[in-house]
Amino acid sequence: MNSPSVKEHSTKDLMRILIGAAWIDGVIQKEERDYLHRMANNHGLEEDPDIKAMLAEIKPITPQECYTWIQDYLGDRYSQEDYQKVLEAISGLIYSDGEVQTQEARFLLQLQELDPEHLPPSSLLDSLLKATQRLYRRALADDR
Repeated sequence: MNSPSVKEHSTKDLMRILIGAAWIDGVIQKEERDYLHRMANNHGLEEDPDIKAMLAEIKPITPQECYTWIQDYLGDRYSQEDYQKVLEAISGLIYSDGEVQTQEARFLLQLQELDPEHLPPSSLLDSLLKATQRLYRRALADDR
């Protein structure tokens, strides 16, 4: 079985992030659900087992899970373009139902903290340290 290309992997990861973002306020609204299904269909992911399971809404996704997925998606060194892609995708989802819930607004504010143009040098250092810690934890988990 072939592994997905970087583009396919990124699209699937972005779709997973969007599904997680839809859970930010604890409930997936009808408009958000429609938006997610349309996006999955547009990107050929509607039959992907992972995405299909997430779209079934059986298990809620915590805000922390979603935020971790965003950080993993962006990686340690990301461009303004990478950041904008994530922000625009999530904003499209959040605004799809015509209202922004308090939890969604807070989530968007958290995302703004990831904007590479606004990261002070100490935040960049913290980001690198956290990324190194994640890699170390993954390496330990893989050795088990």
